[in-house]
Amino acid sequence: MRIIINCDDLGASEIVNHAILEMMEQGRVTSATLMMNAPAIEDAVRRIGGFPQCSFGVHLNVTEFAPLSPHPGLRSLLNDKGEFAGNARSRPIDIPVTAQAREGVYAEWCAQIERAQSFGVPISHLDSHHHVHTRADLFGVLKRIQRRFNIHKVRLRRNVPPPHATLRNRLHFARHWPWNFALRHLFATRTTDGFAAFSLFHQRLQTGLGYTGSIELMCHPGRDRFAAETELLRGPWRELLRGDSELISYNDL
Repeated sequence: MRIIINCDDLGASEIVNHAILEMMEQGRVTSATLMMNAPAIEDAVRRIGGFPQCSFGVHLNVTEFAPLSPHPGLRSLLNDKGEFAGNARSRPIDIPVTAQAREGVYAEWCAQIERAQSFGVPISHLDSHHHVHTRADLFGVLKRIQRRFNIHKVRLRRNVPPPHATLRNRLHFARHWPWNFALRHLFATRTTDGFAAFSLFHQRLQTGLGYTGSIELMCHPGRDRFAAETELLRGPWRELLRGDSELISYNDL
């Protein structure tokens, strides 16, 4: 079992930055994705050079903070303050994404990756805030981004069910297979075999299920909503791993 533990939202705040980098210092996480339009991004990029053993990707974002791009196609995604209107407590971008909005998203994601490049971030992979890159109507945008910037590693849709999942629940995760297949084969893309939240994987470890193959585990240190998950990450979970398990980064994938 090869495990990538990726912290989302690096750059969201100095509190989040401190929590993530502390976990890296302790060897509890191996990767993080940077939110390039977030308020504490400059603090984050100043500090990641101290962690050459970890991978750093871009956390594509069109649901929080102000955009970097002035593209008019983004207007339908913004609130009256000019910030992205999505939020973590509801499905992101609840309004339909039109052709114009897709062009706006493409322009914004380009701006975010270009900003990461301007800071000298060695971009290892892509994922997204609130999983918006996994929307079917943004798949074409994602592939355009990959081709333009020659990025060949991307996060999957969730495909690992919880322990003792019902048949209905297993079918829910199985229906993500076509998107994951297309992700890997339309512009060749390397992914882990599985993707899940760290808290779900922790449940599987406690029941002895674990996982076979490579897996990415998502976590959110420093975010109030994920305080319980962060405590699990600080705990003795590594003692539950099989002896042949290995922590890796996206650089090793």
